[in-house]
This record gives sequence, C-alpha cells and structure tokens, in this order.
Amino acid sequence: MTSIPNPTLDVRTAVIGRKSVRGFKPDPVPLALVRQILDESARAPSGTNTQPWRVHIAIGAARDRLSAALIDAAQTGPQQNEYRYSPDELPEPYLSRRRKVGFDLYGIAGIARGDMAGRKKQAIKNYTFFGAPVGLFFTMDRRMELGSWLDIGMFMQNVMVLARGYGLETCPQAAWIYYGPIVHTALGIPDSEILISGMALGHPDWSVPENALETERAPSTEFAIVHSE
Repeated sequence: MTSIPNPTLDVRTAVIGRKSVRGFKPDPVPLALVRQILDESARAPSGTNTQPWRVHIAIGAARDRLSAALIDAAQTGPQQNEYRYSPDELPEPYLSRRRKVGFDLYGIAGIARGDMAGRKKQAIKNYTFFGAPVGLFFTMDRRMELGSWLDIGMFMQNVMVLARGYGLETCPQAAWIYYGPIVHTALGIPDSEILISGMALGHPDWSVPENALETERAPSTEFAIVHSE
C-alpha cells in the first residue's frame, strides 16, 4: 500500500506561496495521493451542497495520448474553443496585467518580444503538462448555471492549496479549453459535460527558469471598498 505523506505547510504559507508552476519533475505521484487531495478538496462550499465538480484524471498512456493529440492540433489546426474565457477586447486594468505577466514570463524564458515562434513554442508546453505526470480536467454538467462555476473555482483552489501541503505544485491551465472537442474525445468525456479547466499536478522542478516568475498582486486598497455608513 502506498504511504501518503502528512501535510507539511500551514494554510497561510500554502496560500501565499501558491504559483503557477511551469516545470515539473517526471517523478510519479501516487494515484492514492491524488484521490486524497480530491477527497479533501471536496469540502469546498457549493450552493445547496450540489457539489457540481467532476474531475477526469489523466495519467500514464492516457496522459501521453492526449498530450500528443493536443500538440498536433496546436501546431496544425484551428482552435475549437469550449467557451470564451475572456472578452475579445480586454479592458483596463486587465489588459495591462495580462501583458505584463506575458512579457515577464517570456523574458525569464529568454523569448524576445517579437519572437512569435518562441512564444508559440512556450504556449505548446501547456500540452505537455509542463512535464507533470498528472493532468486533471475539471468538468461540470452543462445544465448547471453560473453559480456552479463559482463552486468549481473554490474546489480548484482547494486542490491547488492542498497539493502544496503534500509537497506538490500545480498549474491551472485554461489552454486546454481552446481544443475542447479533442480533450473530450481523447478522454471519453461525454458532451453533456463542459470542460472548465485543465491542471498540471506534480513535483516541481525549481531549476526550470519559468518557475522563477513571481506575479504581482494588487493590494486590497485598490479593489476593496469599505462601506461603513
């Protein structure tokens, strides 16, 4: 029987230190540990306890088959979006934030601003799970409404924070929704489920340059409004 390690981080450290890791070691992650993280994450709140989340775990040959299919699609075919993640014309301040994190990431990876081929190569790394041995795909019954999207977001946050407690790291990946039908076919996900996000899970490789990226966060004085009277 596989031994499950005890969590090693306090909640504050796990939350504040969370980042999107873009380089993993090939070391396997026991399926029993993946399931424990998901079981514990299911304590996330959901409206009237509907628990709308569904998770498809891609490991081994299934992971490799999916990865190959997506890399081929990203290099040769048009996108087939599962849904629109953001508006075509992103307003401020969101546009500036997106541009900055992109430029910062490309800079750390050694990709010049005008190097479109390099940027595409970096983007395609998503479909290798950045080397992580486990891919998680979060789906939901298409009949559910916007409230359930909130529920799944909180569930995913639990997964990312709890994973850190077990010495693992993650990268939530919206990139998979751009080729939704291929993911559905490769993993046998029924059309009745909408693919909300992918996620890489594994042991971080801190020697990968991209993992040095530290993204900025606006302080609460910029986004929190106090109503006292």
